[in-house]
Amino acid sequence: MKSKIHRVRVTQAELNYVGSITIDEDLMDAAGLIENEQVHIVNNNNGERLITYVIKGERGSGIICLNGAAARKAQVGDIVIIIAYGSLSTEEASTFKPKVVFPDDDNRLVIA
Repeated sequence: MKSKIHRVRVTQAELNYVGSITIDEDLMDAAGLIENEQVHIVNNNNGERLITYVIKGERGSGIICLNGAAARKAQVGDIVIIIAYGSLSTEEASTFKPKVVFPDDDNRLVIA
């Protein structure tokens, strides 16, 4: 695991769109995600799992939008986990620390 956005709420589902997930740019930055990066989505409400890619969403908007066929895998209000993976050597992996983001109920960054 390279990074994870843990327990964000789906704010939109747009079936008639090229497939992907739109993520608030603040959340992307905090998790170290880049546009077009592959991510795995796990839906806590229904157990669905899917793989798609990231589209940059409006900064500060809290948007989490499943697009295209992915929109069939979640409903607005569902809680999902977004996970990105990376390849590391055994040596790199032994010291690597993933970025894990725990947003609030409005999908905003929690400043500690």
